Amino acid sequence: MYGACYIRVSTEEQTEFSPDAQIRALREYADKNDIVISNNHIYIDEGKSGRKAEKRPAFMKMIVKAKSKPRPFDVILVHKFDRFARSREDSVVYKSLLKKEAGIKVISITERIEDDKISVILEAMLEAMAEYYSLNLAEEVVKGMTEKALRGEFQSSPPFGYRMIDKKLTIHPQEAEHIRFMFNKFAEKEMGLKRLAMYLNSVGVRTRHGNPFENRTVEYIFNNPIYIGKVRWTPTGRTRRNYKNPDSIISQGTHEPIINIELWERVQEVLALNKETYPPRSHYNAGLSTWLKGLVRCNACKGTLINSTQGYMQCGYYSKGACNISHSVRASVLENLILEQIRESYKSRLDIAVVPKTCDMSAYNQLDFLNERIKKLGAKEQRIKEAYQDGIDTKEEYRENKQGLDAERKALQKELKDIENYLLNSEGNASEIVYKSMENVYTLLTDEAVELEIKHKTVCFLIRQVVFDKPEKSLFIEFK
Repeated sequence: MYGACYIRVSTEEQTEFSPDAQIRALREYADKNDIVISNNHIYIDEGKSGRKAEKRPAFMKMIVKAKSKPRPFDVILVHKFDRFARSREDSVVYKSLLKKEAGIKVISITERIEDDKISVILEAMLEAMAEYYSLNLAEEVVKGMTEKALRGEFQSSPPFGYRMIDKKLTIHPQEAEHIRFMFNKFAEKEMGLKRLAMYLNSVGVRTRHGNPFENRTVEYIFNNPIYIGKVRWTPTGRTRRNYKNPDSIISQGTHEPIINIELWERVQEVLALNKETYPPRSHYNAGLSTWLKGLVRCNACKGTLINSTQGYMQCGYYSKGACNISHSVRASVLENLILEQIRESYKSRLDIAVVPKTCDMSAYNQLDFLNERIKKLGAKEQRIKEAYQDGIDTKEEYRENKQGLDAERKALQKELKDIENYLLNSEGNASEIVYKSMENVYTLLTDEAVELEIKHKTVCFLIRQVVFDKPEKSLFIEFK
């Protein structure tokens, strides 16, 4: 049999569950049970909880692979069933999917369960215990973190202006100067959120994660009580700009503040005044105003150009203060330039390189898989030959096994030849198809009777992105 291994380790678990320990145990089990494990089918999620499958990338990659045809492996080996999932819902859904759609079974190498009706109850009990452990652990963690928050202990990554030294928040002198500058300028109404973000970016200052500042980044700093010596923690999750969340716990911290309470209160007054003067715009679906939506990018920061006012488009990051170069341009001007280029491309029979379509990519993947299967047949043939030479198999058994391998190799080689012929024939008229597609898209985009939404979907079929460089007055169009 061919097998896959799934390994999951959460941050709080012991050495016995380390990836190396799990892989070693899984390989030993595979060797004893004649299961072949390819390195391509070892899936590892480190530092991941087993509560939600969609938050485990390696797990989801394994599920997608398992559903491919032909079946890439026959079983999935796990150290314990709780490695596969700690949610009964996920466990039932994915095990059923694997069994019904792919004929693949999940095997726990430390929890031996036979194929009978009693095993259904036993497996369900193991899964229920794993889920109970996970839920109980989550409750205990929240309790512990709540107590720490009430004591004023900081329990997150240090914000801009601080570093964590010997498990204590310590002021970072250079960043603290930027914090004081921002608070003072905003309190005096000399600089707003966007202007502060643009200034910090222009002098090379970056956030703690190395990103440019935006107006919302500055706003978050102005609403973070860490800078007056307090600690805020929300048991229900991130504040997501809800700075008045009633669930938040704000306690006196043990670290040194960067600004005083008087400056903090003045900034809060200006923030409140700004909200009254400029209330948040109501969000509604205004529909499309151009078929270029989401396609045009700023050459300076690679941000998307968005609708601004009166038919103009502008870099979204410039609007937030994270880009220093304005790319304001009329949407109609860009539309005409792009239409002209599309027309020129199919009229002049522009030199193009045609890449395989998505459906063809699966054929290329199938080629790789079939070649790998044929290669493994050679190793399998060597094993049965050695078994005959060592007296383990009789001559009749060897002949029967050899005939089976020859038949399998012949079937695989025929399938390989069919796919190669398909790919060879599909590439012949590809260029002409592309030229015709360009012409069809151009015709549709210039037809005033066609709805804007249809034009948008159509141009997205042809173009991946358009990069606009306003200072150089140039466009770069990347066709799909």
